[in-house]
Amino acid sequence: MEWKVRAIRGATTVTENSVAAIREAVTEMLDELEAYNDLDLREIVSVTFSVTQDLDAIFPAAIARQRPHWSNVPLLDVQQMYVKGSLKRCIRLLIHFNTKDPLVKIYHPYLRQARHLRPDLSLSSTTMPLKTMVQAK
Repeated sequence: MEWKVRAIRGATTVTENSVAAIREAVTEMLDELEAYNDLDLREIVSVTFSVTQDLDAIFPAAIARQRPHWSNVPLLDVQQMYVKGSLKRCIRLLIHFNTKDPLVKIYHPYLRQARHLRPDLSLSSTTMPLKTMVQAK
C-alpha cells in the first residue's frame, strides 16, 4: 500500500489574551487530538497554527514544542485573516501527516466556542472511539 498525506483540522477559543489562557486552550486541543487520533508523531509533515489578531501573548507552536516528542515536529504560527464578525480569540490548527491507511478515521478537535465553526465534526456528533496515541520513540 502506498503512503498518502491526510490532514487534521481543529480549533478552539480562549477567554483572554494571556499566556495562561492560550496555554490551557492549546494544551486541551492537543490532548484531545492525541486522545482521539491514532497518529504517529514521526509521520507528521507539518503543523500550522493560526490565531486571530486579538491573540499575541504567546505562539501556540511554542506551547506544542514543549510536549513530549513534539520538539522535532515542524511547527508554524500565522495570523488568521480578519473577517468582520468572525469568531474572536480563536486558535486554529492544520496538521498534515503521512499514513499507509488512506481511510484512517480522523477526529477533528473543535472545542469551546469553536465547536460552532464545524458542528458536524464535534465529538458529540461522531461515534469515534477513544484511541491511544502512538508515540514517537
